[in-house]
Amino acid sequence: MQVYQQEIRLPAHARGFHLITSYVEQEFAEIRQIRAGMLQVFIQHTSVSLTINENADPTVRGDFERHISRMVPENAPYYEHTLEGSDDMPAHIKASMMGSSVTIPITNGRLNLGTWQGIYLCEHRNHGGSRRLVLTAWGE
Repeated sequence: MQVYQQEIRLPAHARGFHLITSYVEQEFAEIRQIRAGMLQVFIQHTSVSLTINENADPTVRGDFERHISRMVPENAPYYEHTLEGSDDMPAHIKASMMGSSVTIPITNGRLNLGTWQGIYLCEHRNHGGSRRLVLTAWGE
């Protein structure tokens, strides 16, 4: 079995849900060497998350942002962790709800996502900055 691991840095993204599938594929060419295996994408931050969802219609990503922002509002009177800004505590909650990693099958050197699936970077901060991913692929 082959195992590859690489850390990459994503450029800063505005608050919202962003497709990063092609970026991951371009930056981690070792995927092409695996006939059958898995890719884990892990984000090394606590106020941003990853998920897999619709890759065709950009309105889905806007709907995600609007809905999760209603589920976890800013400036809730019961938040104690407020020193880093009104978007920080809600960002931590959103990130915990959505998760810090995704795992995707690799088949014949390509990510085996469904036709309409893509990897989302879910930026929950207004000014989150660049983000680090750890990409780990393994397989035959």
